[in-house]
Amino acid sequence: MPLTPVTRRSVPDEVFDQVLAEVVDGGLAPGEQLPSERRLAEVLGVSRPAVREALQRMADTRLVEVRQGEATTVRDFKRYAGLDLLPRLLVRAGGLDTAVARSVLEARLAVGPAVAAMAAERGGPTLAAMLDEVVDRLGATDDDVERQVHALELWDQVVDAADSMVFRLMFNSLRAAYEPALEALAPVMALEVGQVEAYRLLVAAIASGDPEVARAAADRVLRPATDTILGALGTLDPTGAVR
Repeated sequence: MPLTPVTRRSVPDEVFDQVLAEVVDGGLAPGEQLPSERRLAEVLGVSRPAVREALQRMADTRLVEVRQGEATTVRDFKRYAGLDLLPRLLVRAGGLDTAVARSVLEARLAVGPAVAAMAAERGGPTLAAMLDEVVDRLGATDDDVERQVHALELWDQVVDAADSMVFRLMFNSLRAAYEPALEALAPVMALEVGQVEAYRLLVAAIASGDPEVARAAADRVLRPATDTILGALGTLDPTGAVR
């Protein structure tokens, strides 16, 4: 395990990230036992309570299995972890994991139109009025970061109108992964958040109550930037470097 002493950020966060990297990158295989708390504390140069807190977080996210009096065992995160892990996977060691970014974009394109269709069925005229106000704010600024914020606000209301707990939790996780990168993504997302009329058509489609029209309108909003960013990601390796 090529772990290094902790020198920055909160100590449990750094311990979590280092062990997470080992699990995700395959340095620690599913079924493998972690070193004892004492040994981890020695290698990392931190206290045992800090290691214990980090391991408990990993257990909470189903990355490891902790049994009282026994060794902590690595789990297969691809089979047991939930969407709450997504923000941690998207940006690791200060870099963007392009494979995870691609999956986020693909999920967004698949889920967004379905959510819009459900909102058209369940939203009603009150929703349309609220969405119109958000689009007005989006159209009133030329700042691409602010536009992303307004676009997220619009989708937040659309997800509420869809009245689906599963879609709501998915949106929360995707937003948590996306929001820290708003400024970095501003140049590539400008294509999407700058198409104010496409958003107005989406709002009108949702207001019409026709789910298929709303589905198509959402696809028109999401697909251009998605295709562009996916194409750009295709020139990068998983660490974000150009191939």
